[in-house]
Amino acid sequence: MFKQGLFITAELRIKPESDLNIAIAAIQDFCDGMNSEEGCSMAIPLQDKKDHRRFIFWERYDNQEAFETHFHAEHTQRFIQAGLTDLVQAFETQLLTADIK
Repeated sequence: MFKQGLFITAELRIKPESDLNIAIAAIQDFCDGMNSEEGCSMAIPLQDKKDHRRFIFWERYDNQEAFETHFHAEHTQRFIQAGLTDLVQAFETQLLTADIK
């Protein structure tokens, strides 16, 4: 079971002009890189069964600092600069708790 941390759910869409297979390979490489980051304990890409260009990412970071560090990682910069996807939306969540701050 996971400990409390910063959970990210992000929806990405592969751009219409991007080659689907190249973009999927880039997504897999990106998530492999995230899973090797210190402070990131989960990065899972989920592909929509009907719309193969739509992905939901589930990510877990130990804290806000780990999440911010993620954006400076080489694999993150490489993925962003490739320009294969658009970020549709993202949510920051936490495990269920009665202690709301």
